[in-house]
Amino acid sequence: MATHREAKNPTFSYVEPLPWPKDVPKVDEVGTTSAPLKSIAFFFGQFCKVYNDDFMQCKNENRDPEHCLLEGRRVTRCAQDLIQKIGEKCGKEWDAHWECLEMNNQNLAKRIPGSPEGKPQIHEKENPVISRLQK
Repeated sequence: MATHREAKNPTFSYVEPLPWPKDVPKVDEVGTTSAPLKSIAFFFGQFCKVYNDDFMQCKNENRDPEHCLLEGRRVTRCAQDLIQKIGEKCGKEWDAHWECLEMNNQNLAKRIPGSPEGKPQIHEKENPVISRLQK
């Protein structure tokens, strides 16, 4: 049993007890799941290109996460702006697209590398045979 960590209740979300430093601008989180973000990914790359390039250049200069907080905040604000604009212009169509991605697992499938072709994956077997004897 680990004794070096506090006991945490997984039903409650974690709240950081320390406030952000004064020099870091306040910005709300994007507040979406991965499906809406995947739905706007191509538009996000073009719409926020300048901010993304600044952020990536900052990350290449210094790997310290605190060094690039300002650039990261700009990317987040740009994403929020894009989500708001797409929601206004393409409301129902965009909702239908990302909800389709969400309900269909975003076309992701669990495949174990090196498993035999044409046979079900080990996690897909309904009645795996477990015996004491190995053949």
